[in-house]
Amino acid sequence: MSRPSPWNVANLVTVLRIVVVPFFAWTLLVDGGQDVTWRLVATGLFVLAAATDRVDGYLARRMGLVTDLGKMLDPIADKALIGSALVALSWLGDLSWWVTAAILVRELGITVMRFFLLRYVVLPASRGGKIKTVMQSVAVGAFLLPLDHLPTFALVIASVLMGVAVVVTLVTGADYVRTAVRVRREAAAGGHDVARRAAETGTTAPAGDVPDDAAAPGHRPGGPGSGPDAVTPRR
Repeated sequence: MSRPSPWNVANLVTVLRIVVVPFFAWTLLVDGGQDVTWRLVATGLFVLAAATDRVDGYLARRMGLVTDLGKMLDPIADKALIGSALVALSWLGDLSWWVTAAILVRELGITVMRFFLLRYVVLPASRGGKIKTVMQSVAVGAFLLPLDHLPTFALVIASVLMGVAVVVTLVTGADYVRTAVRVRREAAAGGHDVARRAAETGTTAPAGDVPDDAAAPGHRPGGPGSGPDAVTPRR
């Protein structure tokens, strides 16, 4: 079976999510972020863009359009959207800079790590990474609301959500680093097929016992709990 073209509808949706980012940032910064109408417009754009993260993944799986380009673009699009929102919120004084710094350092670090691993494998998003993205989206979405015009408990809820998002972000970041170390070690010992299996399942096979479909997305010997990154790639 031939591989799907990287220029497909699923990847187009991902690219559109990236294109929306500057427009979203502009609407958030209008009038110093104090205009309620523009603030709600920014929130709406963010929610719409974040929702496409589910759409492109669904299309890729449903239509058999999973590609290495999609695996790379998907987390980049997420980071661009979340990162721009965090920086803008901190710039406006609505969110502490240490929160933005902690999340962005983790995100940029993992992105750089992914590029270094390209010689071995395209490292897909793990289940923990997907949960992290959802938590960040929910927390950022809450802070995008015009909280100054809402009851005090809205700010409390938003702060709790952001705290949980930061914890999940750091924990999953450490998990990715462990997977990267495993991929590098297995690539040196057993070649690219073993490295790909280590990236996709979080497990390794004994020497000489690598199944033919070890590189197939979603191959998970040992069941759902076979390693910290036991995932089916989203894209």
